[in-house]
Amino acid sequence: MKKIRVFLVHAVQDKPTVRDLYARLKSEAWIDPWFDEENLLPGQNWDLEIQKALRGIDAIIICLSKLSIAKEGYIQKEIKRALDICDEKPDGTIYIIPLRLDDCEIPFRLQKFHWVDYFNKNYDQKLLGALKSRAETLGIETGSSETVVAVKPIEPEKQTPGGHSIYTFAGIDFVKVPAGDFFMGADDIKYSSPQHLVYQLDYDYYIGRFAITNQDYSKFLREQGKPVILKPEKLKHPLVNISWYNAWEYIEWLNKNKLPKGLIFYLPSEAEWEKAARGVEGNIYPWGNTFDKNRCNSLESGNKGTTTVGRYSPQGDSPFGCADMSGNIWEWTRSLYEFKYPYDPNDERECCETMINSMARVLRGGSSSGGIRGLHCAYRHKINAFGHGDHIGFRVAICPVSRVR
Repeated sequence: MKKIRVFLVHAVQDKPTVRDLYARLKSEAWIDPWFDEENLLPGQNWDLEIQKALRGIDAIIICLSKLSIAKEGYIQKEIKRALDICDEKPDGTIYIIPLRLDDCEIPFRLQKFHWVDYFNKNYDQKLLGALKSRAETLGIETGSSETVVAVKPIEPEKQTPGGHSIYTFAGIDFVKVPAGDFFMGADDIKYSSPQHLVYQLDYDYYIGRFAITNQDYSKFLREQGKPVILKPEKLKHPLVNISWYNAWEYIEWLNKNKLPKGLIFYLPSEAEWEKAARGVEGNIYPWGNTFDKNRCNSLESGNKGTTTVGRYSPQGDSPFGCADMSGNIWEWTRSLYEFKYPYDPNDERECCETMINSMARVLRGGSSSGGIRGLHCAYRHKINAFGHGDHIGFRVAICPVSRVR
């Protein structure tokens, strides 16, 4: 099948965002995106390969940000090359598409091209629309015009002790959270009020049955050539002392694994986390509305530290089969803390762009050193993205590419 070849021009500082854009484009069967991190091979002359790629490309997306437009050097050379090639195209050809990653000023030499804002809702529909128009002029079949939202993975081969299906990807067990409304927040918690119905999670997603363990993370460290020394009794304990950045590095590594079309490994949003933890009816705790120290690892449980993941399963599991979502460790989400309720995933609260990564992010779940208050499924804790501690870790979600940014 012939595909439209799309080149991604970007600055190094914007690579995390562009990596997500690449995954979104890659999920479309009719698009062949060119991204240096994925297409350049070790030992190649990178400048020569980029020049060759540009000459054989059908469309160019120039990713712009406040950082990139002020940066001297190679990105400016790539923009100049793209403009030179564009001058050879017939009038009216959709070839250069500026994509603003943040609210930056469009450089003068690109202002004649209509741009797309990555940070706006449904940016991908506009971007795909432009690429489809270009593809049609080249005689490339694009198939359905509908955006891929979710694709069912392979059938589950096992179940949780509570009878929930388990889906395994990259050696990690996930449970499915189906599309639908749920009650989020709590009227009696200051920064989590008011309780309200969230209807925007109109897609299936998957979330780790457990938090990432020391054993899970050791595979990543070994591939990076870093020494790993683990006590046998700690292998199945949740990974701790992890910053928000560390969590993203691991997830970027996970995304080297293949997933069903249209899906991507990601940190859960706080809405995705909360729905997975309390179900659609808004339970106070994963198991119900009455606290029970025998269903979780908290200060009241007296363990004085983390316990192996799943120790309190199935009696402490959530309605979807997630374990340890109250107690044991605080878990990172991708959401910014400063945004208030009601929850709106279409504002900037889920933004993962480099320029604001240092801002406080939401943690959920409570810990072994915390009391009942933090165990409420609606309770929001925060810490700077650089922060870490012996009670902070994370679990991974698998989301539709079209629903994350």
